[in-house]
Order: sequence, then structure tokens, then C-alpha cells
Amino acid sequence: MTHKIDGSVPLARPTELTSRPLASSRAGSAERGAPVAATESVRLTGEAEGLQALERELGAGPAGIDVARVNALRAAIADGSYRVDAQAVASRMLDLEHQLGG
Repeated sequence: MTHKIDGSVPLARPTELTSRPLASSRAGSAERGAPVAATESVRLTGEAEGLQALERELGAGPAGIDVARVNALRAAIADGSYRVDAQAVASRMLDLEHQLGG
């Protein structure tokens, strides 16, 4: 079976999908308008907690970033004096490829 798509007929969404609220795990009490108790909790894994800690550290400030060097590079790029050493970039890319086992 094939359908021709010519763009002349706008796609309509079924009204049941757009007009009704999303179902919850306590749909019976939510549909009657009764308040739902907030008894559910979320527990993060160690990895997620580590990611949150890292996010807080990075958001706190420029730790380990040489701001003067960054500003100098921005200025060199802006005035056109920054030059890329293609040989050094290629060499480092090949080194990385070898380290990754390629």
C-alpha cells in the first residue's frame, strides 16, 4: 500500500490526544480531583551523584583554566594573527589514533 504525500492536506491530531490530560500512576484519584500525596522519591546512582558534583564544580568558576591565555587566543583569532600548526595537529591526531588501538 502506498500513500502520496503532497502537502495539501494538513495533518490533524486526534482530539483525544490533545484534549485529555496525561494519565498518572494514580489516575483514579487524579481524575476525581482529589489531591495526590507526594510520597514518591528518587534516588540517584553513584554515577549520577558524581555527575552532579562535577556540574557544581564546573559551574563554580574557571578552575584550571588559564583565563589570560584564553583571552590572548581570542584576541589572536579576532585579529587574524592566530596560526594553526597543521603538522602538530596531524601528529597529535595520529598519536590519539594509535592510543585508541586503531
